Amino acid sequence: MSVNSSPDRLVIPRGYDEIIEPRETERAILRIKESFQTNLAFELNLVRVTAPLFVESGTGINDDLNGTERPVSFPVRHLRDQRAEIVQSLAKWKRLTLAELAFAPGEGIYADMNAVRPDEELDNTHSLYVDQWDWELVIEPQQRTRAFLETTVRRIYDVIRRSERYICHEYRGLDHYLPEQITIIHSQELLDRYPALSPREREREICREYGAVFVAGIGAPLSDGKPHDGRAPDYDDWISHGEDGRQGLNGDILVHNRVLDAPFELSSMGIRVDSQSLQQQLALAGAAERAGLYFHRRLLDGELPLCIGGGIGQSRLCMLYLQKAHIGEIQASLWPRDQVERCRAAGIHLL
Repeated sequence: MSVNSSPDRLVIPRGYDEIIEPRETERAILRIKESFQTNLAFELNLVRVTAPLFVESGTGINDDLNGTERPVSFPVRHLRDQRAEIVQSLAKWKRLTLAELAFAPGEGIYADMNAVRPDEELDNTHSLYVDQWDWELVIEPQQRTRAFLETTVRRIYDVIRRSERYICHEYRGLDHYLPEQITIIHSQELLDRYPALSPREREREICREYGAVFVAGIGAPLSDGKPHDGRAPDYDDWISHGEDGRQGLNGDILVHNRVLDAPFELSSMGIRVDSQSLQQQLALAGAAERAGLYFHRRLLDGELPLCIGGGIGQSRLCMLYLQKAHIGEIQASLWPRDQVERCRAAGIHLL
């Protein structure tokens, strides 16, 4: 569906020709989702749980993402007009669920998360509608290390790569091109390597070179005084130091998108804050008042387990595997009218 809008950031790949037509694309999406979530659950020992579409406002449960995005909210008549918010991700809700269902270390959950993010800039890879597998795993105190984070990253990447080979086997017009191994690099190393480039440009260069990378340490200021990207202060731990002395027990899985010739984020993940890092990060973010919210009180009181978790984009993954040029070829959403018209002229069929 199209709406009037200002100019957009649409990229039209030269000579683009869809490999799988729209009706078969719908069947392929189902195959990918069924296969991927089964493999992810097996790899990380996760149980599927039912996720909320909205949570109560003022509890601190909703994800603040970079701290600037506005959640969609509405009053609930039968709760005396108490406001509810459509989730932006389930980062904090999952941790509460692990506690409520008494999961032990080595056990975890995953859920289908559907969100609405009205502040997204709409383009080839960003939509108002977000669908991802949100997962969370209980860990022991001694596993709050960079080494454990990197091991988990490699296990998830193996699932990503196996799923790519599966769908390419099912659809012979597709070819797999992800590398066998994912390269792990800290955001400070990335800045040191490309000091004259912006964070987005650094990601482009490193993804072109290696094909698949995990950029660690996102949220804390780097040597230039700026973070690689923003992170809310109350879910990922971006202030603690790893064994190499660098800050940040989190990061993003990025791959080179061959159709768009661009870096392509598939997952944001990390070891979650403990009570100490939560207080430190809230203070650095100027958000110390959040310590009084329901989620934060429970964490500070030691009622929530230590864990690692993240989200894996469902439409993003399907877009990559099916070699589509626009996320609107995978999901139904709203797009600027001029974007729809330009896509149609280029043979890009938005749902």
